[in-house]
Amino acid sequence: MNIPSNLKYTKDHEWVMIDGDTATVGITDFAQGELGDIVYVEVETVDETLDLEEVFGTVEAVKTVSDLFLPLAGEITAFNEQLEDEPELVNTDPYGKGWMIKLKFSDASQIDGLLSADAYKELVGA
Repeated sequence: MNIPSNLKYTKDHEWVMIDGDTATVGITDFAQGELGDIVYVEVETVDETLDLEEVFGTVEAVKTVSDLFLPLAGEITAFNEQLEDEPELVNTDPYGKGWMIKLKFSDASQIDGLLSADAYKELVGA
């Protein structure tokens, strides 16, 4: 299982890459493995400002649909439109081409509430 040490994580199995006041968000390798083959990613919240842990979209696998929760409060500035045609990128490259959204976060102190790679490994028993 791949858990890059340069990222932050949530208890909801999302990863967060911080770059200045922008965060890129996707689901973890563990999450995509648990969900199985991803067939659809829906994010209709671009240009909206949402609070911490609000639902920003859904990911649909063959057998289930899961909500996606915002790891930091802020404005969603981009959706990875490549996922509209190739949702399987979430399975094959969850930390790269399978990213889901970019957001401009409004409260940097919320970053402290995210998990380190080691803490996430403990959470999933890796």
